[in-house]
Amino acid sequence: MTRAALPGSQFPSGNLWKILSLSLLVCTTFTLPALAQEKDKLWRTLSVSGRGVETIPTTLAQVSLGVEIQGKTAEEVQQEAARKSSAVVAFLKSQNVEKLQTTGIRLNPVYSYTNNVQRITGYAANNTVSFRIPTEKAGTLLDDAVKAGATQINGISFVANDEAIASAQKQALKEATQDAQQQADAVFSALGFKSKEIVSIQVNNATAPSPPMFLRAEASKLANSSTPVVGGEQEVEASVTLQISY
Repeated sequence: MTRAALPGSQFPSGNLWKILSLSLLVCTTFTLPALAQEKDKLWRTLSVSGRGVETIPTTLAQVSLGVEIQGKTAEEVQQEAARKSSAVVAFLKSQNVEKLQTTGIRLNPVYSYTNNVQRITGYAANNTVSFRIPTEKAGTLLDDAVKAGATQINGISFVANDEAIASAQKQALKEATQDAQQQADAVFSALGFKSKEIVSIQVNNATAPSPPMFLRAEASKLANSSTPVVGGEQEVEASVTLQISY
């Protein structure tokens, strides 16, 4: 059977099919070994995960405090809460605290129950703020914040400054990478294999876990005594996963 030549083609139909067949053969010849190498590289790999931990001293106190007011009407308690909160915020700004922000504004009815009947007897307004202060200044500042109008100290935690955390994150990543490499070397040595190259690297974010909150109390109970505040240490963790061919 004679194959028709393609319109506009300068090659006879028989030669055209030979050229196409040869081209396909050349492409297959070059492609198959490359695919085989990639497949072999993926099959003969070892995945190891390393972990790094850095412990650094905390230098900042993260404080949450608030103002709570109760009264007969919603308007009354809201206005009084706003007035006292403004005084507290003005005091904190004068102390140059860091990362000062409002974290909550609430206005709720207060109920009483008589003979299984629920009645609204008043309202409670609560405004809260959070901020950071050097740990050594936290105790005195808490006492003065109570005098300025704060009625609740909701919690205090301790953290390192941003520069110290960033430095610790880099060091933790370095330790995690070294840990993963050492694990891989131990495995290859035990099995008599030799590592070739690192095929992939997965870096999990180096994080500083959120510090726990301490010291929840009514401010009135602390007003007559100096509040002791002592910091501690903070851990920064990182993990790295290496995929190594052999």
